[in-house]
Amino acid sequence: MANAKDILGINARSKYYLGLNKKQSRKTADSKMLTKQFLRKYKIPHPEILGLLGSSQEVEEFDWNSLDDGFVIKPVDGLGGSGIMVVKKPAKYAGEWLLMDGGKVGVGDLKLHANDIIEGRYSRNNLPDRALIERRVKIHPKFVKVAVGGTPDVRVIVFNRVPVMAMLRVPTEESKGKSNLHQGAIGLGVDLATGITTHAVHHDRRIKHFPGTKKKVNGIAIPFWNKVLETASRIQFKRPGLGYFGVDILLDKERGPMVIEINDQPGLSIQLANMTGLKRRLERVEGIEIEDVEKAVRVAKALFASKFSHRVRGVPGEKQVVGVFETVRLKPHKGKRVEVRAKLDTGAFRSSIDEELATELGLLSQEHVLWERTFRSALGKERRKIIEVDMKLKGVRFRAQASVTNRHGLRTKMILGRKDLKEFLIDPRLVRVR
Repeated sequence: MANAKDILGINARSKYYLGLNKKQSRKTADSKMLTKQFLRKYKIPHPEILGLLGSSQEVEEFDWNSLDDGFVIKPVDGLGGSGIMVVKKPAKYAGEWLLMDGGKVGVGDLKLHANDIIEGRYSRNNLPDRALIERRVKIHPKFVKVAVGGTPDVRVIVFNRVPVMAMLRVPTEESKGKSNLHQGAIGLGVDLATGITTHAVHHDRRIKHFPGTKKKVNGIAIPFWNKVLETASRIQFKRPGLGYFGVDILLDKERGPMVIEINDQPGLSIQLANMTGLKRRLERVEGIEIEDVEKAVRVAKALFASKFSHRVRGVPGEKQVVGVFETVRLKPHKGKRVEVRAKLDTGAFRSSIDEELATELGLLSQEHVLWERTFRSALGKERRKIIEVDMKLKGVRFRAQASVTNRHGLRTKMILGRKDLKEFLIDPRLVRVR
């Protein structure tokens, strides 16, 4: 577990962070309908609303048989995941539906549940409420083998526009298809750089396998990871009155990330799932100028990459985290790829390769030379060839335009400049010199 000094406690959260949330923004987060209006206004993907019922008469008049697919009934002002009924699909006979656990409900059951919600059974302070019916997000195939009776969601904590911590919440048989940890769901920590799960907790106890199985909790690559982080950050750009919040995002197999809830008082169990504290992370991003969503995601990935992140291939389309010195695999003019130690230098715009190495690999033949350029150096003007080099780094194949120069006596035979590093994130802590 993390150093105790890094753990964010309830008192510190209330004193230093929850106070950053303005009254109107808290009101939006606390109401599912106001949240829906906010998401719709800024075109942030969210599940479609199928009905909104505020009285017993509206419950009776609603056309329940029009619900011809999976749906969810929930209280507009509910708290802690209570009062949520998840319906998988229509059953064989009209007027019946299957629940996620295989049970059946009829029109009478749905009406009874909706009326319970309206009467305030699940609302804050037991005040009258409204029943919201929305289309159920269909589980992504990635999670079919690990989730029981429901669809997992991703909880992301955002501060200063930067996603600072995330966890995957996986429903279990005990939680009856819901992703609430207090009801028995599993919380899996997520590496922000790659979107891959790391640790997990069940009832605040660390676990290594999903209950009753030999399936490991770590190593699950969350789909659409970049979009998940972008969506979380974008909410704060559009609602700056939320200075510190959590957002819950479902991953629809067809439509990608869908926001289901914004929480202005997110719980602290996410620290247990990640085996690290929030306090230190919040301090690291405080005061950083974040101009856009893209920078917010870059900062999150660079600052909060797990130690293993530079060793994994990651999710297709996601950027790899690399160190300052890495081994690249160059394709010579003929034969198999050759491993070469390279320095990744964002201070250099263009890549460069040692002339002797380029000659040895046959890369100075006419088909590899793109053009020649004149460069200025401390020794005056120098004419260099620019060649195209086919290479692989961390499983990513790309073609670099490298200038040919004399690197005799230098630590590496090649430099990768920032022009060829667009698909990577450099973590200066990962300096491994041979």
